[in-house]
Amino acid sequence: MLYYSFNTYLQEKFNERVQKVTLDASLSCPNRDGTKGTGGCIYCDYRGSGSGAGGRYPNLHAQALAGMEFLSRRYKAKKFIVYFQSFCNTYAPLATLKTLYDEVVILPGVVGLSVATRPDCLTPEIMELLASYAERMMVWLELGLQSADNETLRRINRGHTYEEFLAGYRLVRNYPVLVCLHVIIGLPGEQRTHVLATAREVSRIRPEGVKIHSLYIHKNTAIEQLFTAGAYKPLEQKEFVGLACDFLELIPDDTVVQRITGDPDPRELVAPLWALNKQETLDMIYKEMGSRGSRQGCKLSDVCCAHHQTLQEVRS
Repeated sequence: MLYYSFNTYLQEKFNERVQKVTLDASLSCPNRDGTKGTGGCIYCDYRGSGSGAGGRYPNLHAQALAGMEFLSRRYKAKKFIVYFQSFCNTYAPLATLKTLYDEVVILPGVVGLSVATRPDCLTPEIMELLASYAERMMVWLELGLQSADNETLRRINRGHTYEEFLAGYRLVRNYPVLVCLHVIIGLPGEQRTHVLATAREVSRIRPEGVKIHSLYIHKNTAIEQLFTAGAYKPLEQKEFVGLACDFLELIPDDTVVQRITGDPDPRELVAPLWALNKQETLDMIYKEMGSRGSRQGCKLSDVCCAHHQTLQEVRS
């Protein structure tokens, strides 16, 4: 096993195929409404990096059922994780969040809840709510990190620093939920050293999971403007593959890799076009890992001992 995939992890836990049902709860983001900033992250499109399904169904219940039916037909899946993907899914009054979550966790076959959000949109009350679901099902909290470099976070208009990310992360670690961090390879201004530094930070704080995204350019985003002006050039496919392998080599081998590439909408994609070739990119990563004779975590010893902390230390 060259890396610990999410499918492998779920097969171990449930002994059968489990599929994620992506949901759009029609929420917003403090980096869009003026609370933290305006315009959002430079790569985020009008759908909040989600499916945009919120307007196509009468309610969240119907949206979830449609997704489950499709995945059942395509993959013969009988168990599902409901995934609140679009925008910031803890950015609403507590009562609203509870109503949204409750509406779908009760559906037949649902064995897990996954909630994507920002690290600065968490409170003890929200964490108590999420922890209450963990008493009866798998609960993942997906936190956008993107990069551990503050200059990069400023450049992409993230609206928080790495120190603010850590404050949110420390809060989360006080509750019995699983954490998956999102990182992006190919951000403007970043070199290989930035990617390795972020990988070392992920190793240091030891989340249960990680998603590695390739940066792609959607229409009508701030990064499209940079690309059109010649101020940003996306990575070539081979460059991304090499950096993704570098990243994998530096994170613990028990960290679940939920994703290793982006998944753009072909109708919205501007560049790079190779981002549409998801399976080809995954095959290239496997081939590169094989040719290196490497695997996930094989260079973990390269991380300075000072970069290691136990979860107890992170919680302090």
